[in-house]
Amino acid sequence: MISNKWFLWMAVVFLASASCKPKELISEAKATKPLKSEKIIRNHYDLDKDFKTAYIKAAVGYKDPKESLNLSAEIRIKKDEKILISIRFFGITMAKGLITPTEVKYYEKTGSNYFEGDYTTLSNWLGTDLDFKKVQNMLIGEAFDDLTQGDYESSVQNGWYKLEDKSAENTLKTFLFEASQYLIKKQQIEQPAKDRILTVDYPNHKQYEKISFPTALQIEAVNSTKKTQIDIEYSSIKLNEDLSFPYSVPSGYERTFID
Repeated sequence: MISNKWFLWMAVVFLASASCKPKELISEAKATKPLKSEKIIRNHYDLDKDFKTAYIKAAVGYKDPKESLNLSAEIRIKKDEKILISIRFFGITMAKGLITPTEVKYYEKTGSNYFEGDYTTLSNWLGTDLDFKKVQNMLIGEAFDDLTQGDYESSVQNGWYKLEDKSAENTLKTFLFEASQYLIKKQQIEQPAKDRILTVDYPNHKQYEKISFPTALQIEAVNSTKKTQIDIEYSSIKLNEDLSFPYSVPSGYERTFID
């Protein structure tokens, strides 16, 4: 049976020096007075996220009730087309996943298993709607959803602008932003009836050329039986290079199916 820790990696994340020198951490500001939700959304989307490819190296910490691991990850993004994630332990590739807007492919060495399918299985397993755009947005520091399509109520919470989605009946969605460039600080999806919460925190951001990226993601997935934490710290980011996306399942691996 496929290892839950590796599959959660692909469900959430699909959760050297850079070629362009990053500046210091982007200065953030506290929100002091309420703004209309439309203005917060417009300001968030004014951020420049126009790139063709991104090559990210990251240090990863994984923790659940049974174990704690320190890993490394290599993330390759061809914007709006595909994402390749390689998970390594002491330099050895332990798992690799390739996702596109229509499919998910994944294998892990521990159990010699592989998975191929669409987002339906992953969404059901994680307990929240999942698609390519949500995964990409999470990694580059944008809101999961297209905020222009929702019905949001705005407020100020602990010095951050807060948007709460009022359009979904069974799912609570919350987004928080700082007040300088409207960089995202936290996004959360909660399903109270199923006792499930997915939270992603963004401690800081850096500027690469004209594009802001988070320096780290702190992911927490909680359900009725356990809590899983994944901390991803970006050590380098290279933009707009020619990238390959090598993926092939090793021979002898067994296909797994997830209910």
